[in-house]
Amino acid sequence: MAVKKVDKIWMNGKLVDWDDAKIHVMSHVIHYGSSWFEGIRCYDTARGSAIFRLDEHLKRLVNSVKIYHAEIPYSNEQLKQGIMETIRANKMRACYIRPVVYRGYGEVGVNPLNCPIDTAIAVWDWGQYLGSGAMEDGIDVCVSSWRRPTPDTFPTMAKSGGNYMNSQLIKSEAIANGYAEGIALDVNGYISEGSGENIFLVYNGALYTTPLYSAILPGITRMTVMQLAKEAGIEVKEEVMLREMLYVADEVFFAGTAAELTPIRSVDKIKVGSGKPGPVTREMQNQYFKIVKDGVDKHDWLTFIYD
Repeated sequence: MAVKKVDKIWMNGKLVDWDDAKIHVMSHVIHYGSSWFEGIRCYDTARGSAIFRLDEHLKRLVNSVKIYHAEIPYSNEQLKQGIMETIRANKMRACYIRPVVYRGYGEVGVNPLNCPIDTAIAVWDWGQYLGSGAMEDGIDVCVSSWRRPTPDTFPTMAKSGGNYMNSQLIKSEAIANGYAEGIALDVNGYISEGSGENIFLVYNGALYTTPLYSAILPGITRMTVMQLAKEAGIEVKEEVMLREMLYVADEVFFAGTAAELTPIRSVDKIKVGSGKPGPVTREMQNQYFKIVKDGVDKHDWLTFIYD
């Protein structure tokens, strides 16, 4: 899905024109993938434009950068104000938000520590990440031949740009073979996650999701679904899962900021349940969209943009 150009991007504390938001070709990030980012959504709720779980996203961004021996040169409050300023400058009612922190132009070499830390915030209009109708009808996915990294290679708790080279292989393989998305296994052959989404499945009446040690990103939407499910009286189990559970599960769905809650109707051409989104998936979608669309927010997860 092509990025829809808007007017302004926030770069190192200033709003610049979209076409002027450039970095030097010798920036460290281009050569070594040294960046960290977030994907955040602003929704046009019934109560006004609001960002979903902004504080949690910014906390994860700070932690991602910290893992790689770096520090964002802006406070959380400055980043929050920068995000809101960028949305307002572009007069957006709903948008996808991309804060990105990266090692800029300084030295070239694997040693990153002497390169400056730059920060940018972009916003744009982004609809259903996995295609039109995905949320309503579900998607067809495959188990990828590419696995997630071992715990002592890449820190998967960090949302870093370099980690997404692995995601690109998973996604490209899936698309080339006619699927909407791929599911990766971890180093031990257990279910991990999609190329850019966490995964849930319903089995014997309980809602399962993979643990952090299965090389997954600690997803904000994942955390949200787990809490909403528990509040709805659904048993939630966070444990390792065998690949074949994808084939015998009653329901499977992805969860992520971009994908939101997307049902999976088949895995490796094996129909999931009835082949249609199931009742637990629908209940989780309903609970999620009550917050982000209707503005029913008892958890104080929404940050409103316009007074």
